[in-house]
Amino acid sequence: MKFTPDRIDADILQLLQNDARISNKQIAARIGLAPSSVHDRLKRLWQEGVLTGAHAEVAPAVLGIGLEALLMIELAKHERATVDRFMEDIVDVPEVRSAHLITGRYDLVVHVVARDMHHLKDLALDHFTSRPGVTRIETSIIYETRRNPALPNLHASDAA
Repeated sequence: MKFTPDRIDADILQLLQNDARISNKQIAARIGLAPSSVHDRLKRLWQEGVLTGAHAEVAPAVLGIGLEALLMIELAKHERATVDRFMEDIVDVPEVRSAHLITGRYDLVVHVVARDMHHLKDLALDHFTSRPGVTRIETSIIYETRRNPALPNLHASDAA
């Protein structure tokens, strides 16, 4: 189901994507709408499935996580049941931050965190390369990450 936000919805979404802790009252003041109207719009955005969660950004290094990596994984079989099962299983591995089914040379890209290189090696061997159906795994260490939390408003009428 497709939802097309109007300008006010887009403004609300922009504010929330940059700070999920912003209050209803602060949103109302910034976009020039009554708090009750903002509340109604937020309720609708949740009901429509546009808003699916609010999350805290956690600094991995502060918690002793020394490295992050991307595991590019090639599977032997591309059957739906095999791929679905693999995706379900790997998101239960505590070190897995995200898993992406992709096109191209590899079938999946998995973002993982680890304390150090030894932990990463054990993680790869114990949870990925030893898994039936995995034919190849390539690991890339992430040096640095820059992230934009906001989705663009691709429906803006003023887009050129």
